[in-house]
Amino acid sequence: MTPGINRAKTWLLIAGLMGLFLAIGALLGGRSGMTIALVLGLGFNLAVYWWSGSIAVRATRSREVSEQEYPQLYRIVRELTQAEDMPMPGIYVSDMQQPNAFATGRNPGNAKVAVTTGILQILDERELRGVLAHELSHVANRDILVSSIAAAIGTSISYLAMMAFWFGGDDEGANPIVLLAAWILAPIAAGLIQMAVSRSREFQADESGAFLSRDPRALASALQKLEQTSRRVPPPRSLQPGEAHLFIVNPLAALKGRGVMSLFSTHPPTEERVARLMSVQEEIERRQGPIGR
Repeated sequence: MTPGINRAKTWLLIAGLMGLFLAIGALLGGRSGMTIALVLGLGFNLAVYWWSGSIAVRATRSREVSEQEYPQLYRIVRELTQAEDMPMPGIYVSDMQQPNAFATGRNPGNAKVAVTTGILQILDERELRGVLAHELSHVANRDILVSSIAAAIGTSISYLAMMAFWFGGDDEGANPIVLLAAWILAPIAAGLIQMAVSRSREFQADESGAFLSRDPRALASALQKLEQTSRRVPPPRSLQPGEAHLFIVNPLAALKGRGVMSLFSTHPPTEERVARLMSVQEEIERRQGPIGR
């Protein structure tokens, strides 16, 4: 899937979420309910836009580190940001033993890239470079903002649906069956769309990161290692399900989502991500010759 098509798909999903949000608002209070829902949605999005970076860092108990402490980490990030003409982000390390990484911040000028101590222990330099290129691509593509908007709208839909059920609409004759269906189905639909947005952005970051590092095979190898190890090493209890979409692999996936259950996953199946990365590898080699193995 080309980057343009992937971006269009993401924003269509966001539009679908907003449409569902307004529909629940209309059910709750007609036209005035839609207006209230729109204001609430914009308010949630604005708050998430400004504070998502700090929230994520605190939630994962990450600390900002110096170049003296982690020279290799700084060197790789500096090389990649210079190649992409991006400002240097803040670099953080979390003491999580589960191997993982994430990026956050509302734009490249306010970005933070974090890795866990677990990931530094199991990846070689090429693999770590691939992971960091993936995370920096999230920053360049404004994925943190996109995912935060989807999460904020999805959460708002759940609250509105609950209000619609318990307090009814502005019509005293509102059908209780319709209200019950909205209460049950609207949050599920919102969750499905939100997960689809997250998976779409992971595919895009894989592709963009592969071209940035010029080493898709290294990122594919890293993803396989991370998935295998993450299933053996549990995340900290403080990590919440709403934070799972931040990471390069799902830190809470005890079982691999397959079939219908994969619709509820924040991340695409690793096998599919690896297959797409191998296609990028072939494309780069056609253009520029073989890449180191």
